[in-house]
Amino acid sequence: MDSMNSMDSMDSMEHAIAIKNVTCRYGSTTALQDVSLDIPKNAIYSFIGPSGCGKTTLLRSINRLNDMIPSFRIEGSILVEGKDVYAHSTSEDTAKLRRRIGMIFQQPNPLPSSILKNLLLPVKEHYKGKEKDYRSLALEKLKLSFLYEEIAGQLNQNALSLSGGQQQRLCIARALMLEPPIMLFDEPCSALDPISTFKIEEMLINLKKERSIIIVTHNMEQALRIADYTAFFYQGKIIEAGETGQIFRRPKTDLLKRYITGRF
Repeated sequence: MDSMNSMDSMDSMEHAIAIKNVTCRYGSTTALQDVSLDIPKNAIYSFIGPSGCGKTTLLRSINRLNDMIPSFRIEGSILVEGKDVYAHSTSEDTAKLRRRIGMIFQQPNPLPSSILKNLLLPVKEHYKGKEKDYRSLALEKLKLSFLYEEIAGQLNQNALSLSGGQQQRLCIARALMLEPPIMLFDEPCSALDPISTFKIEEMLINLKKERSIIIVTHNMEQALRIADYTAFFYQGKIIEAGETGQIFRRPKTDLLKRYITGRF
């Protein structure tokens, strides 16, 4: 028995995230039912499916954001880098988990302060040091998010004065300040114009060289453009999952075929 557990642990270490038989409920409502999925390291994994099918519930369960909902309950296990994130429930454990998993939401959420202070906030909260010690890191993340050239010389400007696309890229740069090996994106481009969307997609492709990424998206073309793997959710279950090219070009179920062709 011990050898089998050891083998499971070694297998989970080969993936950034291993989701095993997860069921999630909000009170008496089942949002996810017996879902299992392996998220490879250094890849982009997209979650697709109609609204209310459990994509965001699973995404938020990975870094335990659903803990903030009193009625939320979870069964099964979610292993991040081989460790079950629900095995320990102290606030310190959860804080450590969230430092290693960056989260970007559908709507940009910059703070009503300067661009530079937005970037420095995460490191000031979690590490000792003076602001000047992290300024070069902040500039590096702005360049990585294709934002530096647009706002060079304006770091003391209020972040709320930026456009929606710029605000979203600032939020991504802010999340990168803690160097998280895993990043979660919940429809990050749904409210953005095509140019901003392109810049974020290019950024994600660059980020996967050193990070593992999950993105929830309703944009089928976006999933096909940037995702290495895709999982199709429907009514709380994963109907199909695999390499994106396979999923889109040779769907195994009529349900997925109708969804990706807009005849759902």
